Amino acid sequence: MRRSKEDEMILSYKDVVLRQLDLDILNGHFCLNDRIIEFYFSYLSSTYTSPDILLVPPAISFYISNCSDSESLNSFIEPLKLPDKKIVIFTINDNEDFSEVGGLHWSLLAFSRSMNAFVHHDTAGGLNRKHAKKLYNAVKGFVAVCDSVPTSSKKRENKKAGCPTPVPDFIECSTTPQQQNGYDCGLYVMAIAKVICDWYENGSKDENWFLSMEKQVNSSIERTMRGEILKLIEDLQIREHDHQLLNPLVEKMDVKKSPWYELSLSHIMPWTPNYSCLLCAVVMWC
Repeated sequence: MRRSKEDEMILSYKDVVLRQLDLDILNGHFCLNDRIIEFYFSYLSSTYTSPDILLVPPAISFYISNCSDSESLNSFIEPLKLPDKKIVIFTINDNEDFSEVGGLHWSLLAFSRSMNAFVHHDTAGGLNRKHAKKLYNAVKGFVAVCDSVPTSSKKRENKKAGCPTPVPDFIECSTTPQQQNGYDCGLYVMAIAKVICDWYENGSKDENWFLSMEKQVNSSIERTMRGEILKLIEDLQIREHDHQLLNPLVEKMDVKKSPWYELSLSHIMPWTPNYSCLLCAVVMWC
């Protein structure tokens, strides 16, 4: 059975596969899907590599928010190692139906250990507050630094049950920028996530990322960010293509042992547009 053009694979990045449909969404006036946001979160995780930061894929955030079985929730959340994280970023979507894909609105819920709070950023005047509170209630007992993770909700919230950290607050951020249309909520989620990662990894002296967000995230992203993501995808496509071309040659000549090869990958390659020419030169030099 022939696949439609929409299903054509465009890029495989980390664990995310982008297809033509995703490019069509980015090129039009459409609400972003979870795959595009997951791709961008994966890119941010590769850019901001601190082990203190966790960007949770939208599908996992959705499952945590809507899982009604406490035992399943425990086994699902434990591998995330939330007590080890200083910043945890979740997505919020107003879809509550496991059998349906999508939803109408995205927002962001970020946990800050220094604030001991979950901060909700909603660019539509708190439209997703109910859904954010649902995820907050599901996960708030799992972020405390404890000797063990209690199994019952009652124990999870009891700071005397081996968890000295008080239950985190829920904060609705009143200074979150507001979208100017009905479909760019996902862009704001990604832009705010980037600001939070940058704020933490660069060691800002501000007690939170709110001021950075106010300076860096505004309605201009509605005009520019889709193009920036499309350019990012294009650049990653080129890099992936060049790796596919050069890997057989690299393996054959065993140049990976060369310090010049390592230097080209770690310091030069990310900033050089013509990767294949650069690596060919490295291969010849080796």
